[in-house]
Amino acid sequence: LRDFLLVYNRMTELCFRHCVCNLNYRLLTGREETCLDHCAGKLVHSNHRMMSAYVALMPSIVQRRVSDYEAGTAQAGSAA
Repeated sequence: LRDFLLVYNRMTELCFRHCVCNLNYRLLTGREETCLDHCAGKLVHSNHRMMSAYVALMPSIVQRRVSDYEAGTAQAGSAA
């Protein structure tokens, strides 16, 4: 939950800084709303792609760590 909130807050901040240029009005302009929709959409899409790549690579990373651990354990056992 904490990681999700960090990503959400960062996305909100980035898109707000990029899209909202006039704070004199209470409501957003149509242009600002459109910009915010596109900005948030791009960031959400890129986050989904990154998470998909992470999920796809994670098994091989875990397997490599297990292999490295087993090799280190075997070397420590033979040295003792």
